Amino acid sequence: MAVSTSSCFKATFSFDETTVRRLADASARLARPKSQIVREAIIEYHSRLDRLSDRERDSLLRAFDELAPGIHARTRAEVNRELRDVRRARKAVGRRGRTRQ
Repeated sequence: MAVSTSSCFKATFSFDETTVRRLADASARLARPKSQIVREAIIEYHSRLDRLSDRERDSLLRAFDELAPGIHARTRAEVNRELRDVRRARKAVGRRGRTRQ
């Protein structure tokens, strides 16, 4: 339950003993209130939400390593020729998929 007092909210959370000791240690070392330590920790955690975890990154890198050998290397001329052919084919077809005459 959260109770508003001006721009702050008072909230109740339950922490395990290890977390409570770590919070107390951080508060003592930094000479800051525990509530400030918690606020800063939440801000830091939130800033990392869009980043990949180490496990996610490693999984994606493994997938890339498996797929990369299947990518055929082509010269710039070959790519340009393919793009030109695709553009020519698109221009040859009308809006409704019919061949232009």
